Parts: sequence; C-alpha cells; structure tokens
Amino acid sequence: MDSSVGHISFSSVLKAREVLRPYLPVTRLVKAPSLSRLSGSAVYLKLESELPTGSFKPRGAIYALSVAMDREKIREVVACSTGNHGAAVAFAAKLFNIPARIFLPENPNPAKRQNIANLGAEIVERGRDGSEAFEHASEYAQRKDTFFLNDGTDPDLPAGPATIACEILEQLPAAETIIVPMGDTSLIRGIAAAAKHLSPRIKIIGVQAEQAPSYYLSWQQKRVVPTDTCNTIADGLATRSPQEHNVAEIVDLVDDVVLVSEEQMLSAVRDLLLEEHVVAEPAGAAATAALLKTPVPGKNVVLLMTGANVAPVVLQAALAASK
Repeated sequence: MDSSVGHISFSSVLKAREVLRPYLPVTRLVKAPSLSRLSGSAVYLKLESELPTGSFKPRGAIYALSVAMDREKIREVVACSTGNHGAAVAFAAKLFNIPARIFLPENPNPAKRQNIANLGAEIVERGRDGSEAFEHASEYAQRKDTFFLNDGTDPDLPAGPATIACEILEQLPAAETIIVPMGDTSLIRGIAAAAKHLSPRIKIIGVQAEQAPSYYLSWQQKRVVPTDTCNTIADGLATRSPQEHNVAEIVDLVDDVVLVSEEQMLSAVRDLLLEEHVVAEPAGAAATAALLKTPVPGKNVVLLMTGANVAPVVLQAALAASK
C-alpha cells in the first residue's frame, strides 16, 4: 500500500530507485572518527560527492527528466542554477540525448561552470543571483517543446534525492538523526519524506547559511519569508525567495534548522579535508559545521556530504582559516 509524508509518495521514491539504478551507484556511508570524538555520537558521512558531477543533484535531474520525457515531447531542457543542479541537468540531458541550456548567475563558481561546459550544455550567464537567473530561464523556457527543469519547484524531482534516505537506512538501520544542507529544499523534502516513512522516529535537521536564511526564517515563522540578498560562500545554499508549498512541507517534515556562519563552513571544509580526507564545498560541509556548532540528538548521526565542487580560492581560504 502506498503512503506519503508531505506531498511525496513513497511509491514515487521506489520508482526513482529503479530509474536511477542503471545510471548511478549507491554512495558510500563512512565513519567519521574525528567528528565522532568531538560530538560524542557515532558520526557517519554520506558521500554524495562520489556521484557523477560531484554532487547529489543527478538523482533528481535524471529522475525528473525521465518522468517528463514519458509525459511529453522535449526538444530542449532548460535549468537555472548556481552550478550543481545545472551540471546535473546537463548530465541527464546527455544521457537521454537532449540538448541542455543552463542559466547561471553572473560570475558563477568557476569549478561548477566548467563541469557544465564539460558536459556540452549551452551556458547563459544572467542576473546577480539565482533568483534573477531563474527569471531569465523561465522566460526562455516559454518556447515550444522546451522543458524547464527547476529543482525548487518540479513536483517529481524530490523523489530522486529521497533515494538517499533509503540507502542510508539500509546501510545504517540504527540511524537516528540526518543532518541535511538546505538550499531550495528539494533535497531535505525528499530525504525527510522517505526517512520518516521508513523510520518515523528519525530526526531531520536542516542547515542554512547565516547570510542566506530565507528558508530558516520561513520554517521558523511557518510562512514565506524572503530576504533581500543571499550573499554566502555556500552557493548551493544561496536562496532568497522561498516557495510557499516548499515552506509548508519543511514545516511538516523538518525537526530543526541550524544556521551556520561563513567561518564555520570554511572551518568544516578544512576539518573534513585534513581529518577525514573528504573534499567538500561549503554547502557540502554545512552539515559538519552544524554538528560542530550545536549538540544534535541521537547516538547515530548521518551528515550529508552533498557536493565536492569547491572553487580553488575557497579551498585556499579554508586551509588558511584559523583553528
């Protein structure tokens, strides 16, 4: 019998697992000894950065594009992104032999831009941030047979990242808490829905950047609270215009949200590299920053390592940061 938590049915998560199986490996869940010592919990890292394009994003892009192709003719797929979603859409489009056009904000993360270019997608740089890039992408996507795959609003996409929760609870059935970086919320909505279906008592903790707190404020106040800017080093967390239905879902699904500073994320990038030999971009290290900032519930804690596409200048800043 099917059931759902929020708006994501578990049958769609099972379907996503089948769709993704030929294209993506099961990512590793590894112990983090240094973080376990510091926190007093058994801490594990879910290494989504091992996926193609270096982030969790292909899970949602491949699944959502597959579902859309079953529904309609698609001549071109369009996305707007700070980088990782754009690379994932370019990767999915290449798998399915469909042209991709990716809209990025001006002056994007160069490592992420190069990922997209390497996959053969057309790149268009417009706007000062993701919200303005979205407006340009949305206007372009009005063309016939053009599919706009937007990770913040696509109703099918969260079932892709929801498969991460299935993997975690197969790898560590005793998991009690999952800490999830929170940008446009498709990741945390998917993971929380699937995890709470499989293990109703599990705790889901979101993490946002102090300089991009729109979804934190919205979760806290249970209504849409936009911000004027989202100028954070963690471009994967840089959102300023929450979607109403996303806010409603995280209010239902997420147990707590933690804000972390730029310095805390840089420190986490450094600690993960030097102590755990894991490369993480600031958004990918946000869960570690949250763990080190505040006590979290549970003896078995999983941190989502969502991406490894760190710009060289950011990595240098992290290594130079004081302990």
